Amino acid sequence: MALFSLKDVTIGYQNKKVLENLSFEVNTGDYLCIVGENGTGKSTLMKTILGLTPVLSGEIVLGDGLKRNEIGYLPQQTIVQRDFPATVKEIVISGCLSKCGIFYTKEQKNLAKYQMQRLGILDLANKCYRHLSGGQQQRVLLARALCATSKILLLDEPVSGLDPKVTAELYEIIQKINNNDSITIIMISHDISAAKKYASHILHLKNNSFSYSVNESEGADND
Repeated sequence: MALFSLKDVTIGYQNKKVLENLSFEVNTGDYLCIVGENGTGKSTLMKTILGLTPVLSGEIVLGDGLKRNEIGYLPQQTIVQRDFPATVKEIVISGCLSKCGIFYTKEQKNLAKYQMQRLGILDLANKCYRHLSGGQQQRVLLARALCATSKILLLDEPVSGLDPKVTAELYEIIQKINNNDSITIIMISHDISAAKKYASHILHLKNNSFSYSVNESEGADND
C-alpha cells in the first residue's frame, strides 16, 4: 500500500485553483522532488498534503498506518523565525510536541539527543538558535523534523540561501536519511541537477499542469 496517494486532487488557496486533477502516489522509501517555477503550486501542494491547506476537490488518502502527526516538516524560514530566541535542544525536542503530554519523556529526550548527534550539532545543544549560521539552523530544523517522524519528511527548499559546500553536505545528509533509515523524502527544490542526482521520482509542476515520472538517472553521478 502507498504511504499516501492523491486522487484527482485540485489544490489552491482562497478558492483560487492552482493545480487540477493531480493524481500520484508515494511509497515507503521514495525520494520525490517537486520542481517548477515560482507560482506553480509547490508550497501549496506541500501544505495540502500536511493538511494545513484544505483540498478544493479530490482526495488525499494516507496509507501504511501513516498519521498526519507522524509527518516531519521543514518549512521555509522567515526572517523572524531565523531570529528565534531558544536553544538548539529546545527547538529539536519540540518536534515531539504532537506526541507528548505535559512533559517530555525520557525516551523523547534521548531521541532529541540522538538526532542532534547524527546531524553533528550535539555540541550546539545549549547555544541560542539565533546565533547559528544558516547551515547550522537547517540542521537544527531537520533534527526537529526527524523527532516528529520515522516514516516521512517534507522539506520545502531546505538548501535555500546556503553556500555550495553547506548545500552539498545537507543533500548528502538527506540522502543518508532516505537510504539508511528508509524514511520517505518529499522535497521542493529549484535545483534540477540535484533532483536528477538524488530523487527516485520527480514531480514537475507547470502552469496548471504536471508530469510525474520515475527518475531513471538517479544515482548516475554516484556510480
